[in-house]
Amino acid sequence: MFREIRRIKNKISEEECKRLLKENKRGSFSVNGDDGYPFSIPINFYYCEEDNRIYFHSAKSGHKIDSINRDNKVCFTTWDDGYKVEGDWAYYVSCCVVFGKATLITDPDLTLKRIREFALKYYPTEEEVDEEIKQSIKNVQLVAINIEHISGKKIHEK
Repeated sequence: MFREIRRIKNKISEEECKRLLKENKRGSFSVNGDDGYPFSIPINFYYCEEDNRIYFHSAKSGHKIDSINRDNKVCFTTWDDGYKVEGDWAYYVSCCVVFGKATLITDPDLTLKRIREFALKYYPTEEEVDEEIKQSIKNVQLVAINIEHISGKKIHEK
């Protein structure tokens, strides 16, 4: 059902894809938007290898939520900053593409647990995480991407 990487020599392993998901802080989340137009937006995210899901937070209503409710098939992409080899001007960049289905999480215990793990990835201290959660958790919609297919590649931007 899902296409394989066309240039096999550029393909990275599933383990490398998961490393990108664990280490990267931003990605692009894409849905089937209004009137059949694609809608893609940069998001912060948290990858939980234990349940093979990507989590992010959202407002409880808006374009993302409407689109997920209409069609929960989504795509998520993240990439690293890349590196250069001495004497070469072009970067080598690795990216990971995930296809899956988005689910709006309604369980308050799971929401609190994953939002806390998510926040610890971004905030400098646990105290700041706890304070932010205390102030904002009631307005947060946690979204999970249930991963159905994952692939990635390393390209030389030349």
